[in-house]
Amino acid sequence: MSEQKYIAIGDIHGCFQSMKALLEKIKPYYDRKFIFVGDYIDRGPGSKQVVDYLLDFKEKVDCVFLRGNHEQMLLDAFHNHKKEMWLMNGGRTTIASYGSEGEEVKLPDSHKEFYENTRLYYDTEDYFFVHAGLSPAKTIAASIEDENEVQEFLWERSHLNAFETPWEKTVVFGHTPSSKPIQKENMIGIDTGCVFDRMGYGQLTAVKLPEEEFIQQTAID
Repeated sequence: MSEQKYIAIGDIHGCFQSMKALLEKIKPYYDRKFIFVGDYIDRGPGSKQVVDYLLDFKEKVDCVFLRGNHEQMLLDAFHNHKKEMWLMNGGRTTIASYGSEGEEVKLPDSHKEFYENTRLYYDTEDYFFVHAGLSPAKTIAASIEDENEVQEFLWERSHLNAFETPWEKTVVFGHTPSSKPIQKENMIGIDTGCVFDRMGYGQLTAVKLPEEEFIQQTAID
């Protein structure tokens, strides 16, 4: 086991005030590597503010920013003119946060680079960090080699119902909201539905690793 310590943070979805409050709570751990598992934008009111803050935050703290399916939908809207999917999934709130009306938005160059430079996964000796999850039928190594990895890493959910997986290490992920963090053998899920005010959701979650201790902030946006 390596001695590297991490903080992983779940799906923010434009909940700027909640994110700021959570990051304030975990200030004592700013010496760790921070892994954000994606979905910074959409649905919540403050997508632009979230990215502004994270661009500043990474100057002070060692950060890895993973890509969520929502960042992928934004990039598809910009690069492939596939806008409908993004707009149907909360893109309009992101557009509004940039001060635009309708369906057009001009992103600052720094934000465009932020979205484009997000990573599909972050692999370490003890943990594999990814937005959505991995196929429960394959090893992590096989998933990385698979040319369809983008869909899997951004959208996968089937692992949540798997009895067991062949994964070589613990996979840490977000994407699928649950009322409390998911802890099973070789998997930790940290999307607790910050942006959803229903069904026991409404928490933004961080996990300290390797301790597997959770720190939460109730949504305040």
